[in-house]
Amino acid sequence: MTQPQHDGHAAWLGFSLKGQRYAVSLASVREVIRPGDITPVPGAPDDVLGVVNLRGQIVPVLDGRRRFGLDGTLEEGAEDARRVIVFDDDGTVVGMRIDVIGDMLTFKPDDVAPPPPGRAERRDDPVSGVLTRDDGFIALVDVQKLCRA
Repeated sequence: MTQPQHDGHAAWLGFSLKGQRYAVSLASVREVIRPGDITPVPGAPDDVLGVVNLRGQIVPVLDGRRRFGLDGTLEEGAEDARRVIVFDDDGTVVGMRIDVIGDMLTFKPDDVAPPPPGRAERRDDPVSGVLTRDDGFIALVDVQKLCRA
């Protein structure tokens, strides 16, 4: 899949989990939906909330907070901002519930720093790099690792 470009820069979709900022390549995003009814799946891993029926296709939905090792409860009144980002990774469709959808980001590949020490050693860690902004850091997410089949 080719990277969408905007003025020669890669296009990424930002989102937040427990106040931390992340971004995924826009090329991997199929759509963003409201969480709706997620049906639990007995025996599923802890980070899998369940499945949703998306126009006749059964799509597993990950809990973004659990997937990234973030605990804690959602702040009061924040439930309306929650969304599910639906990823399509070469035909594998997976959703992930996030706290808040963000803006579209564009940047040059030279702006990306490697992940913090320790993170890159974990094979299943979906963070592939870090983007520094004036107002903080944005962790860039590798959708293939995030959507591990």
